[in-house]
Amino acid sequence: MYPHQAERLTQTLERHGLDALIATTAANVAYVTGFSSLAKEVYRTASFAVFTRGGTALCVPAIDLAPIVVDAVAVDQVVAFGGFVSSYAETPDTAAQRIRALAEARAATPADALAAALEAVGVSAGTVALDEGHITPQAWQRVVARLSGYTVVPAFDHFLAARRIKGPWELECLQRALAIVEEAANAVVQMLRPGVTEQEAVRFFQQATLQRGGMPYGAIVAFGERAAIPAPSPSDRALRSRDLVRLDFGCVHRGYCAEVARIAVMGEPGPRASRAADAILTGLEAAIGRIAPGVTAGDIHATAVGATREAGLPGFTRYHVGHGIGLEPYERPKLNAGNSTPLEAGDVLRVETPYYEHGWGGLSIKDTVLVTTTGARALNRSARGLVVLD
Repeated sequence: MYPHQAERLTQTLERHGLDALIATTAANVAYVTGFSSLAKEVYRTASFAVFTRGGTALCVPAIDLAPIVVDAVAVDQVVAFGGFVSSYAETPDTAAQRIRALAEARAATPADALAAALEAVGVSAGTVALDEGHITPQAWQRVVARLSGYTVVPAFDHFLAARRIKGPWELECLQRALAIVEEAANAVVQMLRPGVTEQEAVRFFQQATLQRGGMPYGAIVAFGERAAIPAPSPSDRALRSRDLVRLDFGCVHRGYCAEVARIAVMGEPGPRASRAADAILTGLEAAIGRIAPGVTAGDIHATAVGATREAGLPGFTRYHVGHGIGLEPYERPKLNAGNSTPLEAGDVLRVETPYYEHGWGGLSIKDTVLVTTTGARALNRSARGLVVLD
């Protein structure tokens, strides 16, 4: 665990009078321990990551013991539960011996493993906060019954609040993820020509992202009238002359997410497309210019909407104009109307001003912004304006 994460979680313990924080979601487990489980992703297996003043612990199904040991996950205690059949070499190496020892000492149930982990890190009583984000009501009841000597309270909001402010290593990961997605988006722009289909462009983005060390997600390439669909699946619709092109891409690098949205037109844009593109760009840049510590999330929303309307889209309306981004694509704070949450230095915001008009088309621009101690710094390197394809 990096010092920033440890500091944020320790502050949470102190602020709320807690003895332990227990993560269950993939993002929260990764925040506490750096461990990402493929088994959890595929099978939605239960697991816990424990943070206390005295150390950290992982409680995992036996199938996850091998990656934890082989990849040397930096955690103080590991407790397994459940059954998983493994074989061992006749003269096992150190890693194999460790895996076998942990497997042989495994608990019968996830709740038993969690109780053992809390004891192992020195928390035998007190108030523990359990992340309800990846646990069923029935599982919650079983854990609470097993931890009868503790007071158990919800923790999901505590983790979201702790994760909100990013540290140096997180910013490095976010910056690289953004560079990858922007480079891949630029590669797509370069290959677009009449006859290319949405599906072909999406596949090209995915390949370009993988080649650069990212994992693509949420790729949108929408042509013409289909650009008005907020979240379209890629189709065999081919690009035509004068089509609007809406590009909206995401990727993950080292567990951290980045997204970018840009707009293009095949050939010279008409006055309507130019006016709409200028308006949403004006709204985005006004919002970014307003970002600073202490300014409320609702103020950013009002600024973006007002500037976009004044610049040529008088009917522009948005529920939100962005939100935080990090281990998940959608984090706090949300830049929505009336949100009184003040921005803080270290917030990383994905700011957007999309416009969808069914029967005509749609446009969207997304940038990523770091709130600094004195204002804001846009992390993107690509141009925001309407790209004219030829």
